[in-house]
Amino acid sequence: MRDPQNIANHLAHMAKAQPSALAVAIQHHLGFSRQASFTELSFSQLDQECDHACWALQGFGIKATDKVVLMVTPSVDFFALTFALFRLGAVPIFVDPGMGINNLKQCFEEAKPDHFIGISKAHIARVLFGWGKTSIKSHLAVAKHSWLTTFAGIKRTYPNQGSFVAPAHEANAMAAILFTSGSTGTPKGVVYSHEMFNAQIAALRDDYGIRPGERDLATFPLFALFGPALGMASIIPDMDASKPITANPDYIKHAIDHYQCSNLFANPALLNILGQAGNTQHWQLKSIKRVISAGAPATPESIELFQSMLMPKVEIWTSYGATESLPISKIGSHELLRDTQQHTREGGGICVGYPIADVTIDIIAITDEPIALLSQAQLLKEGQIGEIIVKGAVVSRQYYHRDNATLSSKIDDDIQGGHYHRMGDLGYLDDAGKLWMCGRKSHRVSLPSGDLFTLCCERIFNEHTKVSRTALVEVSVGQTAQAALCIEANTPLDTQQKAQVIAELQQLAAQQAHTKQIQHFFFHRAFPVDVRHNAKIFREKLSVWAQQELEKQ
Repeated sequence: MRDPQNIANHLAHMAKAQPSALAVAIQHHLGFSRQASFTELSFSQLDQECDHACWALQGFGIKATDKVVLMVTPSVDFFALTFALFRLGAVPIFVDPGMGINNLKQCFEEAKPDHFIGISKAHIARVLFGWGKTSIKSHLAVAKHSWLTTFAGIKRTYPNQGSFVAPAHEANAMAAILFTSGSTGTPKGVVYSHEMFNAQIAALRDDYGIRPGERDLATFPLFALFGPALGMASIIPDMDASKPITANPDYIKHAIDHYQCSNLFANPALLNILGQAGNTQHWQLKSIKRVISAGAPATPESIELFQSMLMPKVEIWTSYGATESLPISKIGSHELLRDTQQHTREGGGICVGYPIADVTIDIIAITDEPIALLSQAQLLKEGQIGEIIVKGAVVSRQYYHRDNATLSSKIDDDIQGGHYHRMGDLGYLDDAGKLWMCGRKSHRVSLPSGDLFTLCCERIFNEHTKVSRTALVEVSVGQTAQAALCIEANTPLDTQQKAQVIAELQQLAAQQAHTKQIQHFFFHRAFPVDVRHNAKIFREKLSVWAQQELEKQ
């Protein structure tokens, strides 16, 4: 009997419950053709592919508890391999290819993988940059032609012998290692347990109301894996999932229409791209029942633009969380746009909604020191800004081989039991229980008069018609910390126009108690941002740049 905690068993269950229903569809375009084709698998076929992959991988030498890097683009092989590794009891290692060569090498040095499965480009990079060379014992290519052993080759060598029985293990046993993207710090390997995966599936089913038989336009590979586990078909558009801002909106629209998708997962950058394309071409997405956006806060403008393509009762759900704990809270676009925007424009931060079921959110006094026990933390009252901490089954217990990071980020609840994760974000809870984000803890500007918080300050200036976005950073004059605002214009401006905009921003700053402390204003051509979300600003780099600009004056 298969271990009920294993995430792969959700696929087996759905293969029995709805064997002929669509599980996966992959969109393809050959060359420069605009004509799409699709590769499809039913739940029964995907389960059989998973079993065959288990027998093949076992024959190749991969066994339970082995750590396996998986760098495969969304495809039938991606789904079969991922579920097979779970079913085998092996531990897949997932990394974001957009994090950069040096970060990737560090990830593999820390994780010490036993095997490496990837597309040809991943293997070339592995050889060139020495990824995992001290620990990797075998390599497997997912390609038609390769100098390495191929996945297709071992499938021919080791035929499918029927249902593969997963080994038994504890609910909190390590199921996977997911590395953070590094967009808000050094990438760290988050240990996922089977219990944590199952809690995430339950949250998507219960809090978002996802049901078997739905079809999801999935633009993020790991989210796409939840589809088959929920009995929902994952429709994969033809796009580079590591660079969603390069996606062709027409391809995505065609996939939605072709399969009458009911669910759409898109990060804020892609949401904006699709909204702009839809506004230009007058799209109506009549089949969509819900949109889930995560990864970074979407702007109200992009939400409103996308909302215009949906049926009146359909909402865009903004979901808050992190690799270490996801999802944590959510809020629908109707309430977000109707009830929270005025407070945001006045510097109240960004509302990220209500806690999902079985998740506890608390706010503690800001400190950069480790906190071992909850009784040692200062819990704050509603309306007080502090560090966001969260507890629940979707919250990870530790980082992989990062003891110091675990000590700095986890708090044992010695009062009611369990453990909290320190999100590294600042915010507060209002009197209705909604969570408001004020910015990253590491990005706060600490002045002699008190702290300034990025999201609370920047939104005031982002209202200016000539401003695309702003970034609050800290600079120094002598030994004194001061606040500076970096400005990205939405259209090219000459020197005189820039001076005029700065004067107007200074007037806006003077109207608020917190923003009037900002003393320096600098125009920047294009902010450094993360590749995936195109929204997480690298303020550390901007702070160095602003300091240099200040010293030129």
